[in-house]
Amino acid sequence: MARWREPGPGRIGMHAKIYRPARNAMQSGKANTREWILEYDTVGSRATDPLMGWTSSNDTRSQLRLKFDTREEAIAFAQREGIEFTVREPREPKRIIKSYAENFASNRRRPWTH
Repeated sequence: MARWREPGPGRIGMHAKIYRPARNAMQSGKANTREWILEYDTVGSRATDPLMGWTSSNDTRSQLRLKFDTREEAIAFAQREGIEFTVREPREPKRIIKSYAENFASNRRRPWTH
């Protein structure tokens, strides 16, 4: 779902994405997945430092990540500031509920091995 608004003075070309971050794949917890984030898209090109290999950019907005409690708060902020934005809806994971005993069931499709 995308909503657009005319940029205000001094905000020409500002575009942002509003999303809720996904759960960390390496852990089972849901930390840092309840808040919504407004993050600006990179406008300028990036340059690589020849000595250290670090990447830099002249666009300082690409370093900003604004956090909001709800999706509506993030949208209201973007509209109030005249920022073009795109909202990415989160995908809810499918839950497969099964018990530990099913690992040793006699009617398994594949035999259980070590």
